[in-house]
Amino acid sequence: MGALTNQNSIQEEIKSRLNSGNACHHLVQNILSSSLQSKNFKIKINSLPVVLYGCETWSPTLREERRLRVFENRVLRRIFGPKRDEVIEWRKLHNEEPNDLYAFPNIVRVIKSRRKRWVWHVPRMGERRDVYRVLVGKPKEKRPLGRPRCRRKDNIKMDLKEVGCEGMDWIDVAQDRDRWWELVNEVLNLRVP
Repeated sequence: MGALTNQNSIQEEIKSRLNSGNACHHLVQNILSSSLQSKNFKIKINSLPVVLYGCETWSPTLREERRLRVFENRVLRRIFGPKRDEVIEWRKLHNEEPNDLYAFPNIVRVIKSRRKRWVWHVPRMGERRDVYRVLVGKPKEKRPLGRPRCRRKDNIKMDLKEVGCEGMDWIDVAQDRDRWWELVNEVLNLRVP
């Protein structure tokens, strides 16, 4: 799984995942560029699953989300190729065009939905489990000056806020399996620019 730091920084983990994704992307580059392969086949062999390995525990910052979106757009541009304009000139696809052609949610949505799917199991584990204590517990040490870093449970609250469940206690909501899976699907289906 990922490398944990005492500052809750996953920057190195995402960097490592992106390097692995780039290596995988480089290996299948000829297939992705080929006009002989269907777009559905190219989508199935893309390198996004390599990047998303272990993303359930991530709390990415906006900068890290942007890096992930850049990687995703590069992969999708390779899959869908250039576009011909009305004046019969070829050009690269703009950022929003691959997302319109790609029927699946963007990489940030996938991370958020996987994180919520994983978090659903934590409250049912019980307070004695280490995973529960890491996710819900409060550190005993004195925090440094400045704004506190975003914690995993803060990200969960932000995800709930996006689907209109602001102020709900996520631990109580997670006890209702049907409601929780409904929220996971809502997060996955949100479209973000």
